Amino acid sequence: MAAFAEAGAYVGAPSGVYLAESGSNPDVSLLYDINGLAKAAPTWFDRVMGFVGEYGLLFAMVLLVLWCWWSVRRRGGDEAASSVAALVWAPIAAAIAVLVNVPIRGFVERPRPFVDHEGLEVLVSGKTDYSFVSDHATLTMAMAVALFVANRKFGLAGLGLGLLEGFCRVYMGVHYPTDVVGGFALGTAVALLLSPVAMAVLTPLTKAVERSARVGWLIRARGAGGPGAVISGGRVDSSSEQRDLAA
Repeated sequence: MAAFAEAGAYVGAPSGVYLAESGSNPDVSLLYDINGLAKAAPTWFDRVMGFVGEYGLLFAMVLLVLWCWWSVRRRGGDEAASSVAALVWAPIAAAIAVLVNVPIRGFVERPRPFVDHEGLEVLVSGKTDYSFVSDHATLTMAMAVALFVANRKFGLAGLGLGLLEGFCRVYMGVHYPTDVVGGFALGTAVALLLSPVAMAVLTPLTKAVERSARVGWLIRARGAGGPGAVISGGRVDSSSEQRDLAA
């Protein structure tokens, strides 16, 4: 009966409050366990974690995508244009996922954990918006999944950064664990479900850029292997250079 009475207390509660109001909720318990690490850590370490969780990992994800682009561009090959198209999709997928999150936050209206729960170590200030789902988790996971589709090696590194971002958001006291899980799910869904449409649009564009004399270097580095390229005199010659040699 007590369990039924406790459940009944949530009837008519404001939207989002029932998600994590009781300290016996595993979501809240895990929040206190992870955030408790911040209380035990030195102040300098918490400052580092706050910066990394707020800005550092997002920046690292962008650098990882750029690194992958540089690698694909230097390697060249027949699939360079489609690979670059997949990389272009990564930041676009992240932006779309965050836009999709706007109505979700407004519908759920879940307050930040430090609003409903005392004793949390909050490492960043100014968080007055709703908590579910985490924008940072959504952004990083959307980019990581899109990167994984483009390149497995770089994608695994991106997934690692995304998981670390989720941990940081809970460690910082600004999100529940389920906020992070929801962000992971949203970012993954957008990156995967819209990928076929995105590739159908972006691949022809990147192939057109590849053929351009002015901006083709964005897709393939000069001298990188590509369709019709051959090795001549220890270097890669394009098809146009082959015709010149034949003449």
